[in-house]
Amino acid sequence: MSRILVVDDDPSIVAVISDILAAEGHEVVAAENGQEALAKANGEALVLLDMRMPVLDGWGFARRFRASGKRSPIVVMTAAENASRWAAEIGADGYLAKPFEIDALIAAVERHATKPH
Repeated sequence: MSRILVVDDDPSIVAVISDILAAEGHEVVAAENGQEALAKANGEALVLLDMRMPVLDGWGFARRFRASGKRSPIVVMTAAENASRWAAEIGADGYLAKPFEIDALIAAVERHATKPH
């Protein structure tokens, strides 16, 4: 279906999200920080982005991603209480507050995933 870039420094979260999205028919590309994600970004329909990561955090990734001309939707994934504020700060298209339900993840992907950019 769609290529989804999952950016999170927690391997267990990446594994679970990858399994769920693959079962839904999506191609999943994983990155453990923003720097790795920038290197792997290539026409994804959606970016699922953690905010707190080493090397390059979610704010830095979003700034550089948009500055490079990429327009793929971004959905922030964070356990922080201010998830909606952080999503607004980076111009994200949505957010998922961790921990989130599988149905919420699938709904966010269906709502925000677009054709490749």
